[in-house]
Amino acid sequence: MIEVDIQIRRPGGFELEAQFVAPGSGVTALFGRSGAGKTTIIQAAAGVVRPDAGRIAVGDEVFFDSSRGINLPIEARRVGYVFQDSRLFPHMSVERNLRYGERRSRASVRAIGFDTVVDMLGIAHLLGRRPHTLSGGERQRVAIGRALLAQPRLLLMDEPLAALDAARKAEILPYLERLRDEMGLPILYVSHAIDEVLRLADMVVALREGRLVAAGALGEVMSAPEMLQVVGRFDLGTVIDCTVSRHDADYGLSDLAFFGGVLRVPQVERPVGATVRARVRARDVALALTKPEEVSVSNLLPATVEEVRRLEGPYADVILKVGDGHLAAMVTRESADRLALGAGLAVWAMIKSVAVDSRTSDAESRE
Repeated sequence: MIEVDIQIRRPGGFELEAQFVAPGSGVTALFGRSGAGKTTIIQAAAGVVRPDAGRIAVGDEVFFDSSRGINLPIEARRVGYVFQDSRLFPHMSVERNLRYGERRSRASVRAIGFDTVVDMLGIAHLLGRRPHTLSGGERQRVAIGRALLAQPRLLLMDEPLAALDAARKAEILPYLERLRDEMGLPILYVSHAIDEVLRLADMVVALREGRLVAAGALGEVMSAPEMLQVVGRFDLGTVIDCTVSRHDADYGLSDLAFFGGVLRVPQVERPVGATVRARVRARDVALALTKPEEVSVSNLLPATVEEVRRLEGPYADVILKVGDGHLAAMVTRESADRLALGAGLAVWAMIKSVAVDSRTSDAESRE
């Protein structure tokens, strides 16, 4: 378990107050826009930044406690730190960079072996090469390996994919998934990219301008109305855990079963029975009072209006009850009035676009 309860004030007026408890394994994403305080939190966990007050603990090891005068030095905390840029030693081969991580280890027992890391990250063929001959994705995999071989009790990743293009991100994401699933380490992962968070995170800590907006399970946080101030109105939506129920080879489509029925999307490369994660943006959900006929939208779901939130400006948020769960829709206030939307009204939700994360590949369903 990771406990963070800190206050930090910096010259210039920046103030950070963050309090959350994260699991002792898996990925906890620190999510928000630039300047939210994400990197400051992991710098405090690493010992690079000293909080003005508070407490940081990992398991039964207290890293920092202002009330007890505890502030462990960086080298005693046993944290692995992966930066945006790989920061490999250019004069060393890949193997020597990795071995440097081994030599830095202060652990009495080497729980993470060299061969295990090399295999998991797929870098055996790179061991004899120098960093300048590697792609950006390869360099980051080596940097992760070096951090792991230091035998950390906590892994900190500060936007490790931010400097990579889309192709390199797609290359490295499966390795990050293996790291999450196979290492059993707690990971604090800084990102402002929704797609990365959806694919990797188990828990999300959402921040805005140094303040905690929400913290909890990914589906709950990313679907919460409070996230409007973090992601903006046009990216607010619902995260849904689905199960692959069928593949339609003739049309290249897959059916995903979820709490409200079935979503039909372009084929995902996962077997029937596999769990996938879908995100439905509120702006991609249209509403009708009767079941539409002869329309191009494939995903039509019966729903009941639970709440209509009329906000400043032209839009209204509509919270729908769909099966055993909820779905958010964004409509204009004019449409809400014209359809007389209100609690208890039966409607049809037309889902125009679904972003699907299969944890090994992404697809998007459109009209």
